[in-house]
Formats: sequence, structure tokens, C-alpha cells
Amino acid sequence: MTDDPDTLIPNLPPSAAAGSRRQVLLVTGMSGAGLSVALKALEDLGYEAVDNLRLSLVPALIREDEEVRRPIAIVIDSRTRDFSADAFLRQLAMLRARPDLEVRLLFMECDDEVLQRRFTETRRRHPLALDRQVPDGIRRERTLLAPLADRANVTMDTTDLSIHDLRRLLAGNFRLEGENPLQVFVTSFSYRRGLPREADLVFDVRFLINPHYEPALRAQSGLDQAVAAMVAGDPDFPAFFRHLTDLLEVLLPRYKLEGKSYLTIAVGCTGGRHRSVFVAERMADWLRGRGLQVGLQHRDLECAIPRPG
Repeated sequence: MTDDPDTLIPNLPPSAAAGSRRQVLLVTGMSGAGLSVALKALEDLGYEAVDNLRLSLVPALIREDEEVRRPIAIVIDSRTRDFSADAFLRQLAMLRARPDLEVRLLFMECDDEVLQRRFTETRRRHPLALDRQVPDGIRRERTLLAPLADRANVTMDTTDLSIHDLRRLLAGNFRLEGENPLQVFVTSFSYRRGLPREADLVFDVRFLINPHYEPALRAQSGLDQAVAAMVAGDPDFPAFFRHLTDLLEVLLPRYKLEGKSYLTIAVGCTGGRHRSVFVAERMADWLRGRGLQVGLQHRDLECAIPRPG
């Protein structure tokens, strides 16, 4: 493949203004990781959605609709006849070299064990394991797609995501209405149940005083005033929260400068009931006070039982 940009730009429109670049989102990833759900969600966001397109047809598809310049999302995965990682990367480089296009790559990821369970539950065949066991197809596909995962602008791991969470992440990252302000999603979580895979920043607050060991507070949560007062009364909490917000004051403008439109901040404690819930609430309030759009969720609060929190 040549490095000369002029050889990579086919039939550019004469008036391709940088400020009006057409949005092109290429979607690929592991079969069973939610590509179809993602494409439907992107269609709901206003993208023209095209599924299972052959790589060789991508330039023609984009040229065909150049006058309309509608944002387009294209799923290209291992089901397609001429699929290869090298060909995909060549096509990606060619499209990214065009000044009239803003091209991003979304890679959908998922744990092998969960992928296998999804194929088993739906009784579907894996596209790379039509004559063999599903785990063989998953291994082959992971090797095949590894070079693409490294080039992705956004990677979404759907191992622990509900369809609602996936749609929320897609909307946060790929919303189309004008210039997207930075949106922040804050979630508390329990370390027992694992890290939120979609988190960009993770803060561990297990060092704070634990209301679990107060019998009167054990069944309450960080949403209750008595628990909040106890955590806030930890001698180290004021300094911790001040340093935390000082860090965010530095990071948030830099994330926005690099074009990031959606940021997920996770706050964890042992049980996801007391300390993490309180700190997540305080953090969300602080972020809203800076004029940011903030979503808030307590991932494990409903399923948390009164154990060390």
C-alpha cells in the first residue's frame, strides 16, 4: 500500500469543507458481541445503517450517497466473503485519508465464555465454526480480528452490559446533534462483582470508614443521610475528595480537547452499597455544578446485601 495520500483519495467532491465532513462509522468485532444490536441503536440515532457489507463495496456505497452526506454506520465482520484484516486496514486507511470524511472504527468485544454461552443459548452457528465446535470459531475469529482491535477509536466490551447499557454507551459516544459536549456517566460498583468494563476512570474508596460495621447503618445505603454523614465524617474524606476533583479539573478539559464525547467514571467499594454510592453521588453533584451533562447509576445497589460495603 502506498503512502502517497493522492493515490488514496478517489473522486473527492470539489467542495469538501473540513467543518462538514461526513460521519462514517465502521463497526466490527466478535460475532455474538452485539453488532446487530449496535447497528440498530445507531440507526435509531440517525445513521444510515448497513449490515454485512463486503469490503470491496464500501467506497461505492459512500460515493453513491455523497450528495446527501447522511452519517453512515457499516458493519463489516467475519461473515463477509472477502473479509480479511489486511484488506480492512487498507480500506480504513484509504477512507481516513479523505478530508471530506470523518471515519471512526468501533470494535465490539466480549469474553470467550460469554460468547460461547450466547451461541449455545440461541442455537446459532458461529460463522467461523460451521463444521466444528463454537470455541474453535471464537479462537479463530479473535486471532483474525486482533489487528483491528488495535486500530479502533472506541472499544466496547459487552460481557457485562445489558442492551440498555449498550445503547447508552453508543448514544454517548456517537450522538449526532451538532457539536457534542462532553457527557459524563458516573457509576458506583461492588468489587465483588467485578470492575465495570466500560469505565474510563476507576476510583477505589475502600479505604474510607465502612458503615457496614455500624449495626444501625448496615441495611442502609450511601443514599441515606446517616450513612452519608458517617462517610463524609471520615477524617481523610475532605482531602481525598478535594484531590479527586482537582484531578478531574485537569482531566476533563483534556478529554474534551482530544474529541472524547463520553466519559464513564466508576467508584468502587467492597459491596457497592455504602461508600461507593455516597462518593458517586457527591461526584455527580460536583460535575453537574461544572455545567456538565451527568448520568448516574448505582450498578450493584439493588443486588447488594448487607455485607462489608
